Amino acid sequence: MYSITKGDTVKALILAGGFATRLRPLSCTRPKTLFPLVNKPLLQWIFERLADNGVDEVVMAVNALTQFYIRQQKPPKCGLKVRFSIDPPKMPLGTAGPIKKAEKLLGHNEPFIVLNGDIFADINYKKLLRTHTETNALATIALCTLEDPSAFGVADVCNGNQIKQFIEKPPKNEAPSNLINAGAYVLSPKVFEYIPEGRAVSIEREVFPKLAAESRLSGFRMEGLWMDIGKPQEYLDANKTILDSISSKLKKPKSKKINISLPVAIDKGVTIAEGSTIGPYAIIGKNVKVGKNVQICDSVVFPDVEIGDDTTISGVIVGEGARIGKNVKLGKGCIIGDLVKVKDNVGIHESSSVCPAKEISENILKPKVVC
Repeated sequence: MYSITKGDTVKALILAGGFATRLRPLSCTRPKTLFPLVNKPLLQWIFERLADNGVDEVVMAVNALTQFYIRQQKPPKCGLKVRFSIDPPKMPLGTAGPIKKAEKLLGHNEPFIVLNGDIFADINYKKLLRTHTETNALATIALCTLEDPSAFGVADVCNGNQIKQFIEKPPKNEAPSNLINAGAYVLSPKVFEYIPEGRAVSIEREVFPKLAAESRLSGFRMEGLWMDIGKPQEYLDANKTILDSISSKLKKPKSKKINISLPVAIDKGVTIAEGSTIGPYAIIGKNVKVGKNVQICDSVVFPDVEIGDDTTISGVIVGEGARIGKNVKLGKGCIIGDLVKVKDNVGIHESSSVCPAKEISENILKPKVVC
């Protein structure tokens, strides 16, 4: 049995090599782990929680493009030592292959944390590590309760924390429980022996079931927020939930010329002209310029956006550097990519998407993807 003692280096591996295809067109220009949640990159939220839980070192398992974006944006490291393990080009390694590839960086001295880089979760990693070291398990999975677990890995737990069966994405209404893999787990170094080298390996389909069959897989029932941001509506919902959770710490802008309906989050350098109504659930990034009589609610506006007078934005995600003209109507569920230009007096139908750097000069009258 391994144990973490004072002076040991506690390491975490963050799996962030995916391409976030369901979040296109926004993920065409940034990895999911750099998507802002209430004006702070998801990766920064993850770093902060790991640092607060005694983690010393992080290994980022990424593709080369994600490494480039992270180095370019430079999210605060929160005192962590950060290193990179790069997936081979044109050969994604799945969810276990990157763990095997990072074996030398992670070492064989102590158990280490592994977490998905696209999940927001209030996991107590200290308790997760302690639970792991108190058992004979080789892997301990953080478990979250979900009403419909069919889209996730599901654990069948017995004898307290022991997982007797792990099933990845069972058919609806056939799951053995509603306890899902929360996307975070602790592994003992012996797990490296269960992961073949040089190919894509699924930890959920190939490794966890073997460990369960050997009674070496345990569970840790987490408490607190847990959110997947894999789809646009999930991303908007996550921003709303986090905004609710921190709203008491946010200051309401003081202005008699604009209407603020809390909760809202307005970053540095934002200018808002008179007569505009902001909120509820408006999240506005750095250096955004908002014109007169604009309405923004239930939306996330990335940094450096310009929004013209009399425009309405509701239930929308607006990408970085976009230019939205005057008297524009963006329908619920619209996604406006980075650097898009929407001309004056244009209406865009609900659930439409516009790819980066496109120019829209005519109304879009039915749901459409503009590429």
